[in-house]
Parts: sequence; structure tokens; C-alpha cells
Amino acid sequence: MLLDTRLPVRYIFRDILPDIIRVFFISVIFQLLKQFLAQDIPLIPLQLPTVLGGSISLLLAFKISQSYDRWWEARKVWGAITNDSRTLVLQVRTFVADGAALPSELSIQAITYRQIAWCYSLGQALRGLDPMHCLDEFLSEPELAYIQGHANKPLALLDLHANQIKQLYQREAINSFQQVQLDDTQVRLCDAMGRAERIKSTVFPTSYRLMVYLFIYLFLITLSLGLVETIGPWEVPLLLGIATTYFLLERTARYLQDPFNNRPTDTPVTTIARNIEINLKQLLGDSKVPAPLAAEEYYRM
Repeated sequence: MLLDTRLPVRYIFRDILPDIIRVFFISVIFQLLKQFLAQDIPLIPLQLPTVLGGSISLLLAFKISQSYDRWWEARKVWGAITNDSRTLVLQVRTFVADGAALPSELSIQAITYRQIAWCYSLGQALRGLDPMHCLDEFLSEPELAYIQGHANKPLALLDLHANQIKQLYQREAINSFQQVQLDDTQVRLCDAMGRAERIKSTVFPTSYRLMVYLFIYLFLITLSLGLVETIGPWEVPLLLGIATTYFLLERTARYLQDPFNNRPTDTPVTTIARNIEINLKQLLGDSKVPAPLAAEEYYRM
């Protein structure tokens, strides 16, 4: 997630540089055509690129709005994950009687550490990275062996949660009402995971992106033809300035539409998972509480 700091120029212009170079060559070509083949250049009234520019602006505004909706939904999903992770541990600490004789695999620490592992694993999986990364810090050997056999590692961790809740009820460490409460919390966690996976797997229509992209080039070509007859060589810097604005807007929309793509514009799932780890370990009274994840130069991961 981008921070409220000054963005480096290289980040802003790096991805649109090839497009700006292409627009520069288009502009230079029309300048040369004016010098040597002026009679063959069609006269383009400026009203035409004006209409095209207005239409493209509306398309870009719609695309940015839809992309931001996807990004904001992803952020709300992880906000809900934060809340329900805290709720799960608070419920277990409250429901399970102090001094209850339980094996280590059914302890409050076991479900707490497993929930921390679930948050990290889900974030890694959504970004297409290794969902097993660093899980050995939080899980026992039998748990690691169990989830290795599952394609969906976060789902396997929820299954271990469900099994522990079932065993706590069978051992009468919790009553039926408390079991229902814990099950409801787990259902919300599973629902949040499904919503995040839906955002990740639902591709923004490629045809729409290409259409907007081609319309921008059509607009810039017609604008170049119209300006080359009116302001001459000043058409080159003016066209580059206008092109930069349109391409930056298009790239902004493109990056926001994929909030789990491991970019600086992503939902900061790793930072959120670290904050959840800090909160849950402090609830346990754990002495090994990590520091918050440090931000990069201009974004959080």
C-alpha cells in the first residue's frame, strides 16, 4: 500500500516510459511529414480530438472507480480478518476454563499460533507466493505434515481449527453455546477468505482495458494531427504532457484492480498479518512479540 509520502519519480514514470517514447516518435513523424509532405497531411479539426478526449476521460473515470472498488473491498476483507482473528482468541481465552487439563495440541496457544499462521499463509497464497513460508514458526510438525497434503493451505488450517473446537466440546472444555460462537467466528473467517479469493481470481475484463488503451492512442494521433497544423513544433511537448496524464490514469486503474498482485499498490496483507501476530501474542502474554513491520521507502507490504 502506498504511503502518504512523496513518490519517487522512477516509480511514477517507469511503467509508462515505453508509451511516452512511442508517442514521442508519433509526434516527431507528423512534424517531419508536415515539413516534407504538408499537402498530404489531412486537416483534422480540433473538435474531433476534443470529443474523443472527453469520451476517454469518462471511460478512465469509470475504470478508476471500478478498480478502486475492488481495492477497497480487499481492504475491508482484511479489516474483517483482523477483527475476527482477535475475536477468535478472545473467545477461546474466555470460554476455556482456567487450569483445564488439555494436551498441547488443544491449548489456547495452539489455536492462537495457528490463526497467526493462517493470516500469513492466506496473504502469501493470494499473492501467488509460497503459502508455507515461515509457518514452521507457528505450527507443530503434525500440523505442517497435515497441510502439506492440501492444495489450499489456509483452508487446511481452518479445518484444524474446526477439529480443535470439536475436541474441546467433546472434552467438555466448552459448552454447546460456546461451540456455536466459535463456529460462527470461523465461518466469518472462511467467508473472508472466499471473498479475497474471488477478488484474486476474477479478472478485470481484458477487452475493456485494451479498448481504453487503443482509444487513448487514437485520441493522441488525432490530436497530434490537429496540433501540428496550428502550433507547429510546440505540438511535441504539449502532446507528451497530455499523453503522460492519460497513461498515468490508465496505469493507476490497472494496478488498483489487482489488490493482491505483490505491488506497492497492493493491500498490505503482510503488514496486517504482522499486526495480528503482535495483537494475538500480547493477548497470550507471549514474551516473543515481534516489532511492527517496517515500511519500505514509499509503501507497505
